[in-house]
Amino acid sequence: MKRKWVDLTVLFMAISILCGCSVWQTSDPYGLEDKTHSAVVPVQQTEEWWMPRHERVLERVAEGNVDLIMIGDSITHGWEEDSEALWDQYYAPRNAVNMGFSGDQTQHVLWRLENGEIDGINPKLAVVMIGTNNSNGDDNTAEEIADGIKAICARLRTELPKTKILILAIFPRGNEEEFEETEMAYTAMNDQWAKNNKASKLASKIADGKHMFYLDINDAFLNEKGQLTEEVMPDLLHPNEKGYQLWAEAMEPTIQELMGEK
Repeated sequence: MKRKWVDLTVLFMAISILCGCSVWQTSDPYGLEDKTHSAVVPVQQTEEWWMPRHERVLERVAEGNVDLIMIGDSITHGWEEDSEALWDQYYAPRNAVNMGFSGDQTQHVLWRLENGEIDGINPKLAVVMIGTNNSNGDDNTAEEIADGIKAICARLRTELPKTKILILAIFPRGNEEEFEETEMAYTAMNDQWAKNNKASKLASKIADGKHMFYLDINDAFLNEKGQLTEEVMPDLLHPNEKGYQLWAEAMEPTIQELMGEK
């Protein structure tokens, strides 16, 4: 891992000299140099559809004209499947690219970023919402999930020095036991949800209000009792069309501000 951070710093310094951007003064901006756990080690997914989707993203990126990238897992991927009309309304006009891949953990996102998905582009904004799949069982601790998010942001910050980065708090969710309960209509705070909340808060510490920003819109998905219901996430994890509408509306003022639209 140590060599990775040195290489990233050299790359960032070279880019900074060429474009006149400020240079980070450390080779390990977020304290990840000695971290070797799974959430920060880039790796491919093995699902058959995954590499073809990656290749399609590479083709889209090669076309240029990218002002917004949305990075994440199935929750972000779902803009294409469950709410295409909302994507067309809010994000297609902003030359957005959907970089959400179902099942992705932070390490899979890192692999994608290191293998071409942000090459040759200069978006105004990158939205990052990742980590819920790392929270399954004993896969990763909250601290490790936060490390994975920080590693992604470090990669973005290094290769896209002019791009603002918006970290979204990991969305509320049910746990495995609740998914197996066929008549479950809602969930209140559970251990996995709490782990994700902790990871999000730890990751939020790198927000500086200049290049890195943090936004928690989780309350938008909850009812007056603080519960997540099937009305917005039928499986207590993935939004339906109403859930995506809530997401878009809650994020829109921040998107407008960070993209310089107001």
